[in-house]
Amino acid sequence: MSICSMKFIRMFAVSRLRTVSIAFGLSLVSFSVNAEDPLLSIEGGSSYMGGFYAINQSAPAIFGEVVLEEHAIGNSAFTWSPDVVGGWIDGRDIERYNASRYTTTDHIWMLAGGLRFHYGTPSAWYKPLFFSFQPTLHSGRTQALSSSYEFTSTVGWQAQHWVVCIRHSSNGFLHMPNRGETMVIVGLSFRL
Repeated sequence: MSICSMKFIRMFAVSRLRTVSIAFGLSLVSFSVNAEDPLLSIEGGSSYMGGFYAINQSAPAIFGEVVLEEHAIGNSAFTWSPDVVGGWIDGRDIERYNASRYTTTDHIWMLAGGLRFHYGTPSAWYKPLFFSFQPTLHSGRTQALSSSYEFTSTVGWQAQHWVVCIRHSSNGFLHMPNRGETMVIVGLSFRL
């Protein structure tokens, strides 16, 4: 297969992935308008390119998140909720990457849509723990987020009026470099 054919196939696949991700995100957003008592969180924190060890490479991050009503998974103690996150990660000027194909200066706007999972009965102390996974689209290209799509996973604790979590976005080595962004986030939550 020629290089030109491979580039076309890759470009076609990425374009389809973008279209599906945008449609999924928009359907979750439109569904959230009609949902009963969605949970809205306004979140902020620090994002670390490549992990927590790079403290001097951190950047501010701000997010808005909407979590819709919970649904049981069969007869189990697991539940799922639609989850939509939109946000921004500031750029950073790291000199050693200035001559690279992807620098670190782009400001990243993100839109993610997926599912949040909980486990336990409503009265269990661990019920506020959650895990979420979302396909993600974003603007800009950096050493951390080098493709136009990423996968975002979050582990956290959702109380009635606050949330604290660790969020990670990367493309799963589908495009290099793949340093990823790891964020420490806290936020205020309220029902709409």
